[in-house]
Amino acid sequence: MKRQRTALIVGGGVGGIVAAKRLRRLLPREHRVVLVEREEQHVFQPSLLWLAVGRRKPEQIQRPLARLGRYGFEVVRGEITALDPERRQVRIGADTLEGDAVVISLGAELAPERVSGLGVAGHNLYTLPGTLALRDALRNFRSGRVVVLTAAPAYKCPAAPYEAAMLVADSLTRQAAGGGWSVDLFAAEAAPMATAGPEVAAAVRALVEARGIHYHPEHQVVQVEPESRTLRFSNGVSAEYELLIYVPPHAAPEVVRAAGLTGESGWVSVDARTLATPVPGVYAIGDVTSIPLPSGRPLPKAGVFARRQAEVVAENIAADWAGRPPERTFDGKGACFIEAGAGRAGYGSGDFYATPAPVMRLYAPSRWWYFGKVLVEKRWLRQF
Repeated sequence: MKRQRTALIVGGGVGGIVAAKRLRRLLPREHRVVLVEREEQHVFQPSLLWLAVGRRKPEQIQRPLARLGRYGFEVVRGEITALDPERRQVRIGADTLEGDAVVISLGAELAPERVSGLGVAGHNLYTLPGTLALRDALRNFRSGRVVVLTAAPAYKCPAAPYEAAMLVADSLTRQAAGGGWSVDLFAAEAAPMATAGPEVAAAVRALVEARGIHYHPEHQVVQVEPESRTLRFSNGVSAEYELLIYVPPHAAPEVVRAAGLTGESGWVSVDARTLATPVPGVYAIGDVTSIPLPSGRPLPKAGVFARRQAEVVAENIAADWAGRPPERTFDGKGACFIEAGAGRAGYGSGDFYATPAPVMRLYAPSRWWYFGKVLVEKRWLRQF
């Protein structure tokens, strides 16, 4: 009789869902596939931008995670309170789950509290409540300075704050808010999407500035004063705002840090090709990882990489359990849409593992790429 094994996927974001579905397809039925997630609803994060400017409703971009059980894997909902990589165990409340293989896909923890005053001063672009509050604020906005802020130089979805600034400018233009408003983007990083190379960075900056948005790179925020609506930066500059939209600092989840899986980078170190951690049988994918590139920068945190990494890990686990040598590797290739407003989006794709630097191509904004982004959203949500 064959021994039953368990593949345990921790975290139900893009990477976790793809890993669970692929493993269930590849593994014999005697093996269990278990997906653990604390949230009841899965929110398609890229669509938060559309929600912010009134192009989507909350119910259009989220689905009950439990529906994924129809694919044949188990969905366990609960708060993960401890992770023991050596024993390949996860504690959820009073219960403990153990896997023969563990895939950590817990993403990045949002930490606005790392900047004094930030959490109460504006609208968090990366959460559903924050985006809903932003939507309501934009509907009533008539004049003043809108600031889009990146509170740290590295964050997931590198295009998102630049897309947000362009969508907000487009939205304010369409609602005829008057001529008394402006949009400024204060970025902790030196250039937009700099990991993709100087050509892409210059092209994205040109898109932003063509919308009349004032771009201020290398402005690291150190304090926000909600009462006076003032931002303080490490270079001594201060800026006032009427409406603040921010991307908060990120950190690896506390349970991952407590498990001793994070290194000097503050994130989980993995093999760049196989996503294996130093602990046998334990893998990590997506935003919770840090993968240094030949250029010296880390691989960007983005859903496209989580999806491709999940496929690699699932296929290699299935091969290993079948007695075959794991052969699939992650190649560092990825792509993303860059929405420019007015129903147009650009598209960038390339090889981030290329040496000595990523090789990328950015296609100019068009309605074609915008409809491509809509199609990606529909395809993803259709699986639930």
